[in-house]
Amino acid sequence: MENLNAIIPGAVVALSPRVRRLTAPNPGMMTGPGTNTYIVGTEALALIDPGPESDAHLAAMLAAAGGRLRWILCTHTHLDHSPGARALKHATGAAVIGMRAPQHGNQDTQFAPDRVLGHGDVLDCGEFDLRGVHTPGHASNHVCYLLGQEKLLFTGDHIMQGSTVVISPPDGDMVAYLKSLEALLALDLVRIAPGHGHPIDNPHDEARRLIAHRLKREQKVVDAFAARNPATLDELVTIVYSDTAERLHAVARRSLHAHLLKLEREGRVSQHGERWQLLRRRA
Repeated sequence: MENLNAIIPGAVVALSPRVRRLTAPNPGMMTGPGTNTYIVGTEALALIDPGPESDAHLAAMLAAAGGRLRWILCTHTHLDHSPGARALKHATGAAVIGMRAPQHGNQDTQFAPDRVLGHGDVLDCGEFDLRGVHTPGHASNHVCYLLGQEKLLFTGDHIMQGSTVVISPPDGDMVAYLKSLEALLALDLVRIAPGHGHPIDNPHDEARRLIAHRLKREQKVVDAFAARNPATLDELVTIVYSDTAERLHAVARRSLHAHLLKLEREGRVSQHGERWQLLRRRA
């Protein structure tokens, strides 16, 4: 089992006899301790999320997986998760698997998968298999991978440990994100291996907690209009995220926008230029 000390980039940590974690040297506000790369298998190996372009991380992945690497899977094409696939494929010849990048947002537009693993599709790796679980919300092309033999779900940025996920329109979608969280409740899971942070036990409890957290934040959005209606995003963010450090408000503003777009689709708010207005419900 994992030692719950600080995550050290470059260190290989065994999560089970079949799964190891290697963290990229890209810690930061958006990435926490860094992007987690997972190596699965004992013979022919699969690697999930090769991370950003990094000579140091490439060397670490090659040292850990070496000539046994056969498959490189990416949960999505944000720049801290998929760009490392190119150099790793060049060095090993492993097949790259994932969904193609959308044409908007901060995406790795050079990502070129050899195979698109869609929802429910299974990658047969011999001693184990990985099943794609399409989980749009954080990114429209986000896919989690289920290791059925361990009931372990590799969640990329769908669920992270230690922080909530930013939902950044136009590619990020709060309606889709909540539906994707709800979809996890139907899966037989015992553990989550997130794209950032430590493994999470009690996956269903965590999914329910995140749904409740997002809906509580949504209610704060609605309540914020009592102070100003209509209001701009900048006016709302200081109220809705009053419990968040001001230095994070620029990032929080993106998720606030996603909440407002959800409320707009539900007919609860409307947008007029840069201002949003809460619509009064008829009795």
